[in-house]
Amino acid sequence: MSENKTIKVRLVKGLGGTQSRHRLSVKALGLGKVGSVRELKDSPQVRGLINQLHYLVKVED
Repeated sequence: MSENKTIKVRLVKGLGGTQSRHRLSVKALGLGKVGSVRELKDSPQVRGLINQLHYLVKVED
């Protein structure tokens, strides 16, 4: 992974009925409402959060 690479993450599903730790992970990514998008640095930590939330988010390279 290059140092300047970024990825866009979009929240595509609501948080109702999800585990509380998953809601905290969504907040850690900086996402709020459905449809919100953040451009984040591509790092193992961010990839781990995305992997945990695979059913809630969509990655747009």
